[in-house]
Amino acid sequence: MNSAAVVTVTLNPALDKTVTVEGFTAGSLNRVQEVRLDPGGKGVNVARVLKNFGVSVLATGFIAGMQGKLLLKALEDEGITTAFVSVPGETRTNLKVVDLATRQTTEINEPGFVVDSARMQTFYQLLDSVLEQTAYLILGGSLPQGAAADTYRELISRAKAKGVKVVLDADGEALRAGLAAQPFAVKPNLAELENLLGRSLQDTEAIIAAGSQLLEQGVELAVISRGSKGAVVLNREEVIVTEPFPIVPQSTVGAGDTMVAALVYALLQQKPLAETAAWATAAGTIAASKAGTQVCTREEVEANLARVKVINWR
Repeated sequence: MNSAAVVTVTLNPALDKTVTVEGFTAGSLNRVQEVRLDPGGKGVNVARVLKNFGVSVLATGFIAGMQGKLLLKALEDEGITTAFVSVPGETRTNLKVVDLATRQTTEINEPGFVVDSARMQTFYQLLDSVLEQTAYLILGGSLPQGAAADTYRELISRAKAKGVKVVLDADGEALRAGLAAQPFAVKPNLAELENLLGRSLQDTEAIIAAGSQLLEQGVELAVISRGSKGAVVLNREEVIVTEPFPIVPQSTVGAGDTMVAALVYALLQQKPLAETAAWATAAGTIAASKAGTQVCTREEVEANLARVKVINWR
């Protein structure tokens, strides 16, 4: 099977249905002004952005049912190469309610299908076959029902055995288990990092200290996203803090995934850490200014790079 520079894994993908309302009120009738349907799931979102950036990318994972066929068709329409394992059941639909009055997004995510151990083994074999020419493997999102909690650890170990660098974007036990296999990079948001460490991180120094803990566990690059406040990006030599340019937020769904895509693009281009951080921040900010999970372009990022405040913290 053909390989790619980047392989993304989405074990529990979704169709993202984004609806916009004016003044969302729980417990009452809300009239929808606009509806969007986009392929979704962290790895899927990353693949869409990387394809837009001109990177050779392959999207893999599990897929099920009619919704899964719609998702595959949408990816193929965007020119993205796919290699998904079919499972029984139905691919989930995730509802995103964007309130135009408050600029807040409410997410209602379905659990998705169930995966058994036999199909998990089928996926492991598939992944082994597509990683031969790959530089980076992106793992992201929730695990499907039936998958072992240490699934990401297994995937990271398999990729590292082939010399592939792994970027992990997960939460909770999936993140904790993945860290045990020492991925190349992780990108938790602030809430996910606080959840992992079991403590509140009140300021930049506290976030840097937490990021340093990740490096001590064997990670080489930590990217901690802080939403509208930017990001903290650190490796063993440098600490970079970024502050984004102002936008009118439309939907934060997929902004973190866009950061991951831009991060990997910059790494493939061997850009310095400060420039890599600027790329990730600019891309995530642009994504948040778009409705639904619309992807940004490389040209949009390049046009806004200089607007990102980059601080060489130390």
